[in-house]
Amino acid sequence: MKLKKWLESVLLLLVAMLSGALGAFVGVNIGTDVSDLPSAANVVAILKAHQIGHVRLYDANAHMLQALSNTGIEVIVGVTNEELLRIGRSPSVAAAWVNKNVAAYMPSTNITAIAVGSQVLTIIPKIAPVLVPAMNYLHKALIAANLNFRVKVSTPQSMDIIPRPFPPSTAAFNSSWNSTIYQLLQFLRNTNSSYMLNAYPYYGYTKGDGIFPIEYALFRSLPSVKQIVDPNTLFHYNSMFDAMVDATYYSIGAFNFDNIPIIVTETGWPSFGGADEPDATSENAESYNTNLIRRVLNDSGPPSQPKIAINTYIYELFNEDKRNGPTSEKNWGVFYTNGSTVYPLSFSGSVQNTGNSSAVFCVAKDGADTDKLQAALNWACGQGQANCAAIQAGRPCYLPNNLKSHASYAYNDYYQKMHNAGGTCDFDGTAMVTYEDPSYGSCVYAGSSNSSGGAGRSSSSTAAIAPMGSFGASSNLQVPILQSLISVISVIFALVSL
Repeated sequence: MKLKKWLESVLLLLVAMLSGALGAFVGVNIGTDVSDLPSAANVVAILKAHQIGHVRLYDANAHMLQALSNTGIEVIVGVTNEELLRIGRSPSVAAAWVNKNVAAYMPSTNITAIAVGSQVLTIIPKIAPVLVPAMNYLHKALIAANLNFRVKVSTPQSMDIIPRPFPPSTAAFNSSWNSTIYQLLQFLRNTNSSYMLNAYPYYGYTKGDGIFPIEYALFRSLPSVKQIVDPNTLFHYNSMFDAMVDATYYSIGAFNFDNIPIIVTETGWPSFGGADEPDATSENAESYNTNLIRRVLNDSGPPSQPKIAINTYIYELFNEDKRNGPTSEKNWGVFYTNGSTVYPLSFSGSVQNTGNSSAVFCVAKDGADTDKLQAALNWACGQGQANCAAIQAGRPCYLPNNLKSHASYAYNDYYQKMHNAGGTCDFDGTAMVTYEDPSYGSCVYAGSSNSSGGAGRSSSSTAAIAPMGSFGASSNLQVPILQSLISVISVIFALVSL
């Protein structure tokens, strides 16, 4: 028993070291109630173009999971509320779900967590009794598939289950959920999983009857006379976001649980609303999400847990125009479906020199028909008048010597010359646009700012977080260290489970 406790302590330390080495991240939720939802491949292209390394799906869509394979993007898959009841009643159904929606895609698709349901306690409270059993069944299925070290299980919950979140130090979960919450926290602690929180300062402000200033909701600085202070701890809260996270930590602590980190699975601000929603504006949405990204990427936690960073997922990728409810409900997206931003937003949290970030390139699609690729390559280098000299033997872009690579170069050369005159990036369905510079080594694609023939931008598949340069110039040193830590963690997990 003492050995197990010691190993658990070492494990927590190693996990903390690993998290600290990687740094905090900002990801994005991908909702699908969209009239003109792009193909899964184009969604992934948008993610890579904007260096988004973490996504949450609300289901386990096969097309998305396949498109995310070999990208390195970390994925949370979702058990829908409709699936929850059957899974919570049957270990065999849970095992089948894991085999079909997780094991079948790993390791190519980097699935790191299963989100069980969405705000179950507030949306469908009548099935709450099966929530934790469902999580247990899924976890046991992961153990059987030898995936429990890599894939965690949790369940996103709303701030609504904390009736009085301010001051944070006195916050507590709704007592009517005591039994379920206790079981949930016990499960999270025993499986070293995070508490998933959906935190919306937009609602905290708009439903707050003017108690808090809008600056507090938008991460803007407050004058000294308006500082928000917890009267019990004297902690100063610079944002409602931090106060919500801390209220949840205190609520967890009220059950005598600690060492359960919080991950914010949803937060954001709508960019447009109805006549009775004056705060849903593009300006406020840009301010909130820009400041949110900067705040999360400073790697600090809320006042009560300053050393635990708050990994966060923005709600959401696209405006979901098919959703019911008020106008604002349809306008939480940060991108239009063509890949352009609803308002200026950088997921890196700062302006970085990453080459010609505004450029658009045309490349061959993964899995395109080879006959069509060859025909389109021949057309581009012939009738299309693309300059294909660089992909000839001995030239800078000849290697890798494969059809997809050569076609990508030719397609892009044609596109850069002709798109202003009406030329498209289609090539009989074998091409797609990307905002990621495909240049590499001494092979420089037309349209790239890397005219000196340098190394070009590294692929977003190598980064885990929005700030692509989290490894910086020392990535070659840090990656082996992280790999070693992961190996040690796996061994310790095995020992603890004995």
